[in-house]
Amino acid sequence: MQLLSRLKTDVSLMLRRPPKQQYAALCYRAKKKQGICEILLLTSRDTGRWVIPKGWPMPGKKAHAVAEREAFEEAGAKGKVEKEPLGFYHYRKALTSGLKIPVRVQVHALEVEDMARNFPEKGSRRLEWVSPSEAAARVNEPELKELLLGFAERQQQSAVKSATGA
Repeated sequence: MQLLSRLKTDVSLMLRRPPKQQYAALCYRAKKKQGICEILLLTSRDTGRWVIPKGWPMPGKKAHAVAEREAFEEAGAKGKVEKEPLGFYHYRKALTSGLKIPVRVQVHALEVEDMARNFPEKGSRRLEWVSPSEAAARVNEPELKELLLGFAERQQQSAVKSATGA
């Protein structure tokens, strides 16, 4: 009985810790002639759900550089990453032990200029370019859905300003 009590206490303490941090890239391309923006989604390797490239902090690398690196490693996307975060979302990462830990993901926009033919995780994920509304419909995390839709709105306003010279 003591073992169960201790285990309950340990799990309770683990769940109260601050969330782990990850960095992600919201990869997009602007189709200027059509005036539309597309988002790159990929499937996770474990569950096959739709996600954006993300990963854990790397020693000596700033957050935006980690996001840029993950975009290349997971999707072969290369481009210009924004240093300032676009926003954040939270999810629960399932560990191999079955325990789920809270994770806070800092998202950086990355305008894709090129897609590599070969990259480290090629063949282990599906990649698709979709509209922001389709991307929001496919991802599971509510805060990520909001980020995707907010980003699309930002891009649309920017396109209107460019077209009108404002």
